[in-house]
Amino acid sequence: MGGEGFELEEERDGPLELLQSLRSKATELLLREEWEESILVYTQFIDLSRIQISNAGESDPDPDSIAKLRRSLCLSLCNRAEARARLRHYLEAMKDCDQALEIEKTHFKTLLCKGKVLLGLSKYSSALECFKTALLDPQASDNLETVTVYMEKCKKLEFQAKTGAFDLSDWILSGFRGRCPELAEFIGSIEIKKSDLSGRGLFATKNIVAGTLILVTKAVAIERGILGNGDSGEKAQLIMWKNFVEEVTESVRRCDRTRRVVSALSTGKDEDSLEIPEISLFRPEEAFETCGGDLKHNLDSEKLLSILDVNSLVEDAVSAKVMGKNKEYYGVGLWTLASFINHSCLPNARRLHVGDYAIVHASKDIKAGEEISFAYFDVLSPLEKRKEMAESWGFCCGCSRCKIESLLYVTNQEIREIEMGVERGVDAGNAVYMMEEGMKRWKVKGKDKGLLRASYWRVYDEIYNSERLMKRWGRKIPTMEVVVDSVSDVIGSEERLMKMAVEGMMKKNGGSSNIVEMEKILKLGKGVYSKVVSKKKAMKTLIGLK
Repeated sequence: MGGEGFELEEERDGPLELLQSLRSKATELLLREEWEESILVYTQFIDLSRIQISNAGESDPDPDSIAKLRRSLCLSLCNRAEARARLRHYLEAMKDCDQALEIEKTHFKTLLCKGKVLLGLSKYSSALECFKTALLDPQASDNLETVTVYMEKCKKLEFQAKTGAFDLSDWILSGFRGRCPELAEFIGSIEIKKSDLSGRGLFATKNIVAGTLILVTKAVAIERGILGNGDSGEKAQLIMWKNFVEEVTESVRRCDRTRRVVSALSTGKDEDSLEIPEISLFRPEEAFETCGGDLKHNLDSEKLLSILDVNSLVEDAVSAKVMGKNKEYYGVGLWTLASFINHSCLPNARRLHVGDYAIVHASKDIKAGEEISFAYFDVLSPLEKRKEMAESWGFCCGCSRCKIESLLYVTNQEIREIEMGVERGVDAGNAVYMMEEGMKRWKVKGKDKGLLRASYWRVYDEIYNSERLMKRWGRKIPTMEVVVDSVSDVIGSEERLMKMAVEGMMKKNGGSSNIVEMEKILKLGKGVYSKVVSKKKAMKTLIGLK
């Protein structure tokens, strides 16, 4: 839909006829949802309208003609804003809305469009003001229900953003039917500081109880798809990555604020020299600016690729859980603030993925000043295995657990022998018995017991899930409840711990639940699924209990 054809048309017809032709074409394209083409034609109409209004003002024509042209210009700016918003070009859409409102400050359709754009930018209070102003237009009486729905949505999301009071229980109980719930962006009591683990990290500024929300953040970009097996799966993954990179690149090009936020992320080099950004940079209420496609605002493509390589998150990660229909897909995305969370073999946070949002919550109690951490890989593994996995991620883990275990391995020949036995497939009951008896001799106490049990979780899991082994070894080793409590105390809530606790309770009580044990399991559930699941019935549904 180029401009050349219209220039030829103008030679045959007058400017007013050309304006009518352009408006008809643009409206037709808009109705057919051909957004990019309609934007091109509306742009030609808007530019020509402005020329006509300027020329008409100089020759002092009929005021009614100018007023009519201005009304058409206002509507066209609004329609172009609508098309741009559909393409998620929110900032360009905002400019169009503001220009339309300069012509008619209570134009109903424009205010409705601007309100929806502000919602898309997570600016809830500003969106609410737009919808309130829209009620002043006479057209509002015919669209009162629509405006009211948007106003209620703004109030709900603003409340979520201020309080962190999210609840997905009803959606879960419905079997995840319908669209994913709309969520607000939320940042809890956290700050960015230098990290002893790696570079920069997120730190709690207040005590945080297990299950409490830490942040809710919307992806800059996300790509999902179903992966096949073998070569086809690898090819699909490469295509997804290419599309994902293109989407992030476009988001950075369109929005200066997005560029600044993404630029603040690490490239994996010179971590110690990186600036510490203010947490306010990541708040949705920060001012938005358009970059207008100016190349000086764009990130160097090589740097952007490095940033994505280091900071992109996959939805099926060890410390993540996908909820709703998205769980059928493989997904990769960029959630900027969440990417500051470092790995620890003593993680204290997990995340849920709902729609385009990542919900980060505490998987165990976190003290003020403590760093928030994820498990990048399976931390229910021995030290040497964890070292291999950390190396594959390109770092060496220096968390307190790795330091304690490294010292123990250096000074203790017995524990190395037990590990070699486990690797050779020694009887699980014998391995657990040797470990428990060894800890008595080595004077391993308190939480350090949980560390070693976590490292050899495989053999503990095997023995507690075998009637034969439990008959032989059950009286010589700690109860399953003791082991689950000690392991969850050090690594936080984890699905395998929760599953073992559920199965153990059901076996012990003949298929029925015990109130005290149920409360312990629900506490584990809050660490896995967070307090956004507030109703016990919804939590039991997720855990697999009736």
